[in-house]
Amino acid sequence: MILYPAIDLKDGQAVRLVHGDMEQSTVFHDDPTAQARAFVDAGCEWLHLVDLNGAFAGEPINAKPVEAILASCPVPTQLGGGIRDMATIERWLTRGLTRVILGTVAVENPDLVREAARAFPNQVAVGLDARNGFVATKGWATETNIQVTDLAKSFEDAGIASIIYTDILRDGAMKGPNIAATTNLARAVDIPVIASGGVSSLADLEALKATGVISGAISGRALYDGAIDLAVALRTLSHA
Repeated sequence: MILYPAIDLKDGQAVRLVHGDMEQSTVFHDDPTAQARAFVDAGCEWLHLVDLNGAFAGEPINAKPVEAILASCPVPTQLGGGIRDMATIERWLTRGLTRVILGTVAVENPDLVREAARAFPNQVAVGLDARNGFVATKGWATETNIQVTDLAKSFEDAGIASIIYTDILRDGAMKGPNIAATTNLARAVDIPVIASGGVSSLADLEALKATGVISGAISGRALYDGAIDLAVALRTLSHA
């Protein structure tokens, strides 16, 4: 199981939100590139970036720090937030991003997800952010009546690289991931599922890995707070 250290970008800084609330943000590093390098130095295999301002604006806002991270960190990197058209997808992938994460457009324009996945095989992920099992969009500000599993199944034949499932009520709250819901989703589809939201301890990571069906986990606040030692976690997860 791959551990994805998360860097959430707001106004050019690395922050963490609680329950996706932009008013409840904590700045953990004013130099996101330095933070990314620290994660790489600890041995991470991937980086997970989110343009929080972009998620609300519907277009990339924190392009500068993202580009700086891509230029200085030689590991695969995925990015979500404000990526809602083919031109933006292509621009990011040609600038060195390994994978784009499409969230809001997966609901509003699923044909774009399919088109992008065909054009860029294995470089398109779908971000499914849920509150009580229902998908939320536009930086989690808009709730829908679409169930996560139904939307995930609709992309079974699209050729997407992965699904990133975030339980909004767990995100940034250090209360542990929603293992049951994530496991159920992973068993319902053939697409690799990455867990996000609430991963707050090494035990959480071990529990996710023990399901045998979850391909990765994203953690942010726990790494910044020191609740998870990244190097130790990576060694633990690398063991069969």
